[in-house]
Amino acid sequence: MARADAFAVQMGTASLTLMERAGTAVADVVARAPLATRVLVLCGPGNNGGDGFVAARVLAQRGFRVRLALLGDLDRLSGDAAVVARQWKGTVDEPAAVDLSACDLIVDALFGAGLARDLDGAAKALVERMAASGKPIVAVDLPSGLDGATGRVRGAAAKARETVTFFRRKPGHLLEPGRGLCGRMRVADIGIPDDAIAAVRPAAFANAPAAWQHALPLPAAEGHKYDRGHAVVVSGEAWTSGAARLSARGALRAGAGLVTLACPASVLPLQAGSYAAIMTREAQDARGLAHLLEDRRLHTVALGPGLGVGEETRRRIAAAAPGRRLVLDADALTSFAGEAGVLAALLAGAESAVITPHTGEFARLFAGADDILSAPSKLAAARAAARRLGAVVVLKGPDTVVAAPDGRAMIAENAPPFLATAGAGDVLAGFVTGLLAQAMPAFEAAGAAVWLHGEAAREAGPGLIADDLPEALRAVYGRLFTQLAG
Repeated sequence: MARADAFAVQMGTASLTLMERAGTAVADVVARAPLATRVLVLCGPGNNGGDGFVAARVLAQRGFRVRLALLGDLDRLSGDAAVVARQWKGTVDEPAAVDLSACDLIVDALFGAGLARDLDGAAKALVERMAASGKPIVAVDLPSGLDGATGRVRGAAAKARETVTFFRRKPGHLLEPGRGLCGRMRVADIGIPDDAIAAVRPAAFANAPAAWQHALPLPAAEGHKYDRGHAVVVSGEAWTSGAARLSARGALRAGAGLVTLACPASVLPLQAGSYAAIMTREAQDARGLAHLLEDRRLHTVALGPGLGVGEETRRRIAAAAPGRRLVLDADALTSFAGEAGVLAALLAGAESAVITPHTGEFARLFAGADDILSAPSKLAAARAAARRLGAVVVLKGPDTVVAAPDGRAMIAENAPPFLATAGAGDVLAGFVTGLLAQAMPAFEAAGAAVWLHGEAAREAGPGLIADDLPEALRAVYGRLFTQLAG
């Protein structure tokens, strides 16, 4: 944001003008709040506080009863914040002397995305008072105490009803717990030109179709199933075989032209009778899988769901990896617990690879890799893991992060809470597999699969089970394909 601000100034917009617009945007949001005639503005010692001074002045001019308190010394304000503070004609109170119960709404303009350390002392006490007040809060840029890069709470933070940020959102707006603390997000246009994006060159994006639709394979009138790839999902024994079926169903719904379940002989009758459109082939062990994969048309392979943890799973991955697109989930990852380097060596021979761990599987795989497990954020951890493995990492959760070895990343924001159900991750692995089978690049395929997974859950609605997700994808694809074709 500092570079974006500097770019706007270079292009002719004064920094003071940017602050005026930011503060006015905050005032506009407050003015729309119902029954909020008494407003308390809490300002900090930096530019976030400057935005607060502008908001206070604008609200007072519009007839609101505004009280302003400054955390810090008025005489020590500098730059644009000092200029707008002098334009405030009301009193400037000490925060400790302010009764938070005597207002209808609080504007939190204490600290923004640039917070560099944990809150302590008077600042922490004030944020804790704000959190305990029960008053609706409009946060400027970010709720104070929230780290803009990581979404983590630094000392204390108060949940906002609404957060007003500027130009673009920051990772902390999307990563939990930050997203939950921001409330309703509003991104205000304060006059920073879109060309600033090229100057800033961000590598992290909100996961939405704009990030991957250029690579999404769309059905063609002249196409046929062989154009859409042949995916293989490797199944374990009968008592865990449902996970592989869910993945296979997901791969087929995601668009793979053909899907085969490769399974031990004892499981063939069960798998063959499951879904009529999915083929089955015997692959008793790693040797059998290698024999099956002598057919080079079987170019995309998913391993892990219900496969079992141990050496045999490792051998199957070694058999499948050379020259293929791989998706590894669940047991495939736990089979390499604490041995991420061994897995990386296997994946080096693959055409591309995507791993889809939840946080527990991630921690097991990278046990002992303190640089990854102690990374400052989920985003940083996923990026470091992707670099270490040379593979795309899908680190699952309500804020699923998709990270590529080159540092690109997407953060999901569309997963409903009822998506947390048994088997949902198996379906996600299938969605990734189905898109990879159609030769979609791994990073874009993983991002698209995560977004489609969330949208399918929304389509299915509360009470969904994993089996509903592949079926719900039809309606999601219908809307998406119509939009992209138009």
